[in-house]
Amino acid sequence: MIDASARLERDDALAQAAKVDKINATRGRGVVSFSMKQNPPDRKALLAHLLGPTGRLRAPTLRSGRTLIVGFNETMYRSVFAK
Repeated sequence: MIDASARLERDDALAQAAKVDKINATRGRGVVSFSMKQNPPDRKALLAHLLGPTGRLRAPTLRSGRTLIVGFNETMYRSVFAK
């Protein structure tokens, strides 16, 4: 677990992404999903979805099992946690 007040930079975000099989990230009102095992995105595309305008990991970010969830989208949260 990482303290919520921690300011995670680019390298920290990449380290978190390396620990999961799937990333769901919000982009505007939509959600983009990346399969980190089958078809991982290039580094530039991945960072574009993980980092906010400050260059830090976007909030909220949480990890559920082998899935990293970046940003908030109600439908995405329902699909991940409706088990």
